[in-house]
Amino acid sequence: MALLSFMESWRDLSALVICALVVCIVFYRSLSKRRLVQGRSSTPPANLPEKANPARANDKDRAPGEWTPDRSFKYPRLEPCKEHFSKVKPIPYRPFKWGDYHVTMGIRNMPWDEWIELDREFEQFHKVCDYRIRTRADRLLSVHPAQPGLVDSGHAAAEELMYELAEYLSRQHPDVYRVTRHPASKNPNDNGWYGDGKVKDITIIPFNETYNLDTAEPLKVSRMLIQEDFTIMMEGTDGRYYLQAGAVVIAGSWRLEDKMGMPLEEIHISGNVPQYQSKLQMSMDRFFRRLPLDKPVIRNNYAVQLVQEPEMRTPAPAPGSLLDVDPDELAWAATMNGTEDTNDFERAKHINDQCDAANSPKDKGYPESRTTTPATLRTVRLRTERQTLRRLPRTGAIVFTIRVYQTPFEELAREPGIPGRMASAIRSWPDDVARYKARDAYEGILPLLDKCHAEQIEQGLVSEEDKKSNFPF
Repeated sequence: MALLSFMESWRDLSALVICALVVCIVFYRSLSKRRLVQGRSSTPPANLPEKANPARANDKDRAPGEWTPDRSFKYPRLEPCKEHFSKVKPIPYRPFKWGDYHVTMGIRNMPWDEWIELDREFEQFHKVCDYRIRTRADRLLSVHPAQPGLVDSGHAAAEELMYELAEYLSRQHPDVYRVTRHPASKNPNDNGWYGDGKVKDITIIPFNETYNLDTAEPLKVSRMLIQEDFTIMMEGTDGRYYLQAGAVVIAGSWRLEDKMGMPLEEIHISGNVPQYQSKLQMSMDRFFRRLPLDKPVIRNNYAVQLVQEPEMRTPAPAPGSLLDVDPDELAWAATMNGTEDTNDFERAKHINDQCDAANSPKDKGYPESRTTTPATLRTVRLRTERQTLRRLPRTGAIVFTIRVYQTPFEELAREPGIPGRMASAIRSWPDDVARYKARDAYEGILPLLDKCHAEQIEQGLVSEEDKKSNFPF
């Protein structure tokens, strides 16, 4: 009996051991399978190419000048603008501050629906742009050829920009721009945004102008569609960015033909941009290299422009001449710079160089201005630029847009807080900035701004202590 009882107990124990072993085996196999699945999800298959993903601007492994088209990038969806451009006032940018002047890049994030601005000045801008392109397109629109072994031509990027603008404008302003499309292709690379067929032609409805994108010159189409000038910067194999295409029609004081093919730093150094090498060059080079597709930026700057009153011009501008079409000198600052065909060195010298060699090296006064036009509230203009920087997905080029705004000081003088802030800003410029901005031509306006500021304080519109501003407004 004792033996039988022992045997029965042994059988029970054996059964328990076997059950335990089975449970352990099942658990082990389950755990091994889970680890295998996790390993597969985090380790790429061995047969994938090294470049499974397109090159991004901030990829550390991307070689300079190398760009793989990003076919996956989608421009964020746009809501149609609710107001027709003819009813939109120009945005009153006032990008200057009280107090000390500082040289910075001054960039901020750009909302996707604010890439291009249209307002009620579009018709006049378009008229000036049309005249300029008809009369001197070869000097205002340019694609620089490839520099072998260094940087590609800007042609492909110019074409990409044209299609990007056609897509953007027709979706945000469907009451202004109408497009027709090719049938959607089975190859998504041949289509437009969101899988729609590629744009075939675009019409500016209020001007009754239609452009066939299959055959038209890309730079001309792009420039006629918008109020902005633009340049296209391409990355070279040396890591620098080169001006390889552009449409610069209303620059005012510089010429595209003088800058074509130059790298970024040479564009600025040759133009004697104050403190560029000491304050801006390193940060700008780094920024251009790293600018990603999905983070466009915006910045504002300003200058002051003296414009002769039309009735004071002798002889009067010939009918059909530039000054007849553009009396406010939006396109070219003739009052301050003379003819647009002036030798570039002489023009740069007029604005930027030190005084005559006979002066003491410590004497950094301003060179004598060419203009004899007096500075009054009617002749002086605030000239501001709204600039955007955006990388294109297919070519990797960076598009730099420049929208110009002109406001007579006669209007600024009536804006609360602006006369005092403007006078403070002009006085704050260090000598090199004052020469660059040709302050000698209009500094006589400062007492008038001071007077307007004092009147605003007396009227209770502003206080003497209020030195705040909502930059860039």
